[in-house]
Amino acid sequence: MSKERHFSPLKAGLVIGASIGAAVGIYGTLWVKKHQTVKPDQILLNIKKGFLAEGPIEGSWIEHEPVFIDHIVQESKAYNGGIVRYEGDKLVVYEFLADADSGAILNITQLESQ
Repeated sequence: MSKERHFSPLKAGLVIGASIGAAVGIYGTLWVKKHQTVKPDQILLNIKKGFLAEGPIEGSWIEHEPVFIDHIVQESKAYNGGIVRYEGDKLVVYEFLADADSGAILNITQLESQ
């Protein structure tokens, strides 16, 4: 008895359909991750953790509307925010700018106390 393989259009269709579905699923996941921004509250939480390592915080804020900034090559979105805390007996205010896509801190500036 010889074992002959018969072409089955149903099996071929299922294999092709499953392959296309997997490829679209992977591409869709990567596209969403690339175009997803970090939530402003999560960025503020991460920045506060860094400041809390050095001492207590009196207050903090972050704007929920991103601003557009000119980066070296392209324009990108960023969130403005700030941290207030006592250093010694003086109240010190820090402002920060964080990348909306990655959550990375782009700039922290200590404001002049008055």
